Amino acid sequence: MNSTDRGILRAHQGSISILQRLLDLLVILAGMATVVFWHGGEFDQEHVIASLLALVVFYLLGDFGQLYASWRGERIREEVRKVGGIWAISFVGVFLSDYFFVNMPLLEDVALLQWFSLVLVSLCSYRIFLRTALNALRRKGFNTRSVAIAGAGPLGQRLASNIAGAPWMGLDLLGFFDDRRRDPIRLGNSKVKLPISGGLEELVEQARAGEIDRVYITLPMRSEARIKWLGNQLSDTTASVYIVPDVFVFELLHARSQNINGVPTISIFDSPMTGANTVIKRLEDVILSALIMCLIAVPMLLISAAVKLSSPGPVFFRQKRYGIDGRPIEVWKFRSMRVMENGADVVQATRGDNRITPVGAFLRRTSLDELPQFINVLLGDMSIVGPRPHAVAHNEEYRGQISSYMLRHKVKPGITGWAQINGWRGETDTLDKMQKRIEHDLAYIHNWSLWWDLKIVFLTVFKGFVHKNAY
Repeated sequence: MNSTDRGILRAHQGSISILQRLLDLLVILAGMATVVFWHGGEFDQEHVIASLLALVVFYLLGDFGQLYASWRGERIREEVRKVGGIWAISFVGVFLSDYFFVNMPLLEDVALLQWFSLVLVSLCSYRIFLRTALNALRRKGFNTRSVAIAGAGPLGQRLASNIAGAPWMGLDLLGFFDDRRRDPIRLGNSKVKLPISGGLEELVEQARAGEIDRVYITLPMRSEARIKWLGNQLSDTTASVYIVPDVFVFELLHARSQNINGVPTISIFDSPMTGANTVIKRLEDVILSALIMCLIAVPMLLISAAVKLSSPGPVFFRQKRYGIDGRPIEVWKFRSMRVMENGADVVQATRGDNRITPVGAFLRRTSLDELPQFINVLLGDMSIVGPRPHAVAHNEEYRGQISSYMLRHKVKPGITGWAQINGWRGETDTLDKMQKRIEHDLAYIHNWSLWWDLKIVFLTVFKGFVHKNAY
């Protein structure tokens, strides 16, 4: 059996998608029924309606987010992250509909949370099981696709290294096809050498003969004529053709494709907060900040009194910062200094700074001066988790010194962040310290997920408040 005969699921993609939808239906209904019976109730019409309402929202968001498309080239965690987010929104939709509009006597709050948790674990678990089984089959040569790369330049070599290093994708790499190179090419630092299997005309001939399933065109952008010729020739084949744009000269930030009235475009710098992610992030901020505000209301009153009685001046200090997309916002803090610097020149606080009041020193060491920023979160200017907002003067100073500095503004600034819990907070008296903070901020944006946010919030309780650099 050759590799092109091993696509055992290829002819059944439509059926597999339908089967997965049916499995999701079964999981959501079975989860509700299990919780109802566990609490000694009867699974009646109202429970079915609630389950189906959740399912409709789940299907709509799933189609919008391409949940039922092929996940061959994506890692399992990406699928789990997406299904978890979609189910969370679906559950919240049912909960709010029941609370504000329908008022059906469904379940107690604890039982509803059990339904949410049971379905979440089940949806993710069976997908992990299926993906693990498929990955194991693909590693053994089953359910594979034969792949050819047109262009043996740096971009083609990078793609080949990624494919060779991920056998779980089931992509059988036939080799490079290039008119200008003939010697085999070593992939990265490995000992693997990939042959030049021929020129572009040989690639077209093999594709017409049905020997190639996928063609990835990695020719440089300047080779427009060759790309057009190859595209036209491959249109007479059954191979799936992909153009890999030569945009890796940039540090990509959530690149995605988009059509502008029929014209395809590819973003190279974009925000992860689009579509369902925007809703998830906002719900997270509103729910957590409302709960936290209830817990800190009394401490905030006591701090307000201490600030007011310890030194002349207002209780709160509002400083201009950059928000999402670089839009100016006013960030709330408890006043910790005798001065109210908010202009073009803002001097960072240093150890033993005589501008800091005695109460302010304690507030800054413990980060309690940041508590009023939960007001910013409720207003929508900030998030609980995100890159810390810098003073406008500091933004203007560092944007010309640190590459990709302004990309940290592709998300809302946060009260806490990945950089802060890793120790990169407080005074940045050297460029290297600010560089490290920016690296952590961009790593957070690159890898954002709801679960990572919750992890950062949890770690902040233990290591985010007090730090030797906080003064």
